[in-house]
Amino acid sequence: MEKMTGIYFSGTGNTKFCVERFLKKSGGMAYSIEEKEAVKALAEGTNIVLGYPVYYSNLPVIMRGFITRNAALWKGKNVFIIATMGMFSGDGTGVSARILKKCGANIVGGLHVKMPDCIGDVALLKKTPEQNRGIIVQAARKIDSAIEKFQNGVPPREGLHFFCHIAGLFGQRLWFCSKTGGYTKNPKIDSEKCIRCGTCERVCPMKNIKVENGEAVSGNQCTMCYRCVSECPKKAITIIGKEVLVQYKFDDYA
Repeated sequence: MEKMTGIYFSGTGNTKFCVERFLKKSGGMAYSIEEKEAVKALAEGTNIVLGYPVYYSNLPVIMRGFITRNAALWKGKNVFIIATMGMFSGDGTGVSARILKKCGANIVGGLHVKMPDCIGDVALLKKTPEQNRGIIVQAARKIDSAIEKFQNGVPPREGLHFFCHIAGLFGQRLWFCSKTGGYTKNPKIDSEKCIRCGTCERVCPMKNIKVENGEAVSGNQCTMCYRCVSECPKKAITIIGKEVLVQYKFDDYA
């Protein structure tokens, strides 16, 4: 297997695990788009594994921005896409594939991987810790199978077909475009619970939360990664729901 370069965005660790697992066979390195080295790695690599979570069948805005800002660097790259999700996305890989093709990339395959749900303030899809560990075991097996198919010259192409596009569009994306089409406004911070520890400011990939004058203040550039919700020691932050039900971090289940 030729050496590959991983480029990913991972809010709570799911996608990082999947990309790194896929790269094990090639001996390649994986880089978060939050790292300065990611752009250089993209520029120097030829075979790219691109990974990201899917939010309501849509591409995270932070990943879309990374792709378009570096549009010229994708030309001629062979790209295998991994999309992680809680249940269903339709065309989770296709949402980036269509952009990448316009940039001149060659899409060589796609993989949808079900992982534990990280949207901690909504009850839907929540599992027990044991169930989450089982989901991760199944995900690892699926990734290993995809690697074998890739090596045999028949990589999976999940989410890349026309009917997948229709399923993603009408299954979720149209109904939730107000939440995922752009950055989300103002994650809600409960000032009575907040202890001004600065954890949210430190972990936010968008630098969207600041602790100023003794108050944690959010802006309107949230990419819905749920990292702040999962990391807050007092469960003081919500994005979609009104109460933190679960704080999810992949390392708790690894």
